[in-house]
Amino acid sequence: MNLTHLDEQNKPKMVDVSDKSNTTRVASASGMIEVGQEAFDAVVNNSAKKGPVLQTAVISAIQATKQTSTLIPMCHPLMLTSVKTDIEELPDIPAFKLTVTAKLNGQTGVEMEALTGVSVGLLTIYDMLKAIDKGMVIRNVQLETKSGGNSGDFCRED
Repeated sequence: MNLTHLDEQNKPKMVDVSDKSNTTRVASASGMIEVGQEAFDAVVNNSAKKGPVLQTAVISAIQATKQTSTLIPMCHPLMLTSVKTDIEELPDIPAFKLTVTAKLNGQTGVEMEALTGVSVGLLTIYDMLKAIDKGMVIRNVQLETKSGGNSGDFCRED
């Protein structure tokens, strides 16, 4: 299998997408951060000293999604048409699950944007709660679905 980010001389390159069709492309990714009970309660009760944790994580996830090409060298700068987020409280663990869905009409997919948004959003939660709990664990950052483009659709089956 040839790697698309290497040229004939094995030098790194950004893939040329100029011949690809513009199609609607959507990708959703998710991840979870497990926290201690005290940290979970601080978020749910909105009493964390650094402010509203989940709202800040949402803004951070959206910002990171839009900045993916500045963080990952071979990603194309994209004109996203939509970024949606969802944070689910998981009190039995305790944890928070973040889902990011990115969308555009373009020549390349948005999987990396969704994954980056989830990663940075979860890191933001960690940053805002680390004074309470340094033992938090970020888990299962993964692509959930993608549609559009030549490689077809993908749906994680758990």
